[in-house]
Amino acid sequence: MAWWNSIPLEITYQILGWTAFTSWSIGYYPQLILNFRRKSVVGLSFDFVVLNFTKHTSYLIYNASLYFSSTIQNQYYQKYGYGQMIPVAANDVAFSTHAVLVTAVILFQILIYDRGGQRVSKITIAIVCAVWLFVAVCLFMALPSHSWLWLISIFRSDLFYAFAL
Repeated sequence: MAWWNSIPLEITYQILGWTAFTSWSIGYYPQLILNFRRKSVVGLSFDFVVLNFTKHTSYLIYNASLYFSSTIQNQYYQKYGYGQMIPVAANDVAFSTHAVLVTAVILFQILIYDRGGQRVSKITIAIVCAVWLFVAVCLFMALPSHSWLWLISIFRSDLFYAFAL
């Protein structure tokens, strides 16, 4: 149960979280189905899909790391206090996993279906490469001190999202 120790609030928290998961997840399927029926991705913004995949991958790294890693959770408690609730719930991990998988399927559709001469722009490729280079540099900065909370917080930062979409 959550730190506030209230069953009605916990139930509300769970209901709203899974409702958000369902609402956001449903939004992916019309494009996926349209691509499948047409066997074409003409008109789809490839840049958007690539940037969206980068964004959701970073969100998954943040969510899964904070939700599953006891080391990162301990770093979180040391920084914010042991009475605080971890700000990631199961529905957050489920959504980010779902978003990465569905976006990966759409990327696969881009590879196999008629593209009509469309392609990912050079600027998008440059942005994605810069974002992941930034991540690699931050990883090497976090290694010596084991600053894993700091590292995953980068994946949730506004700076990262400004580049990733």
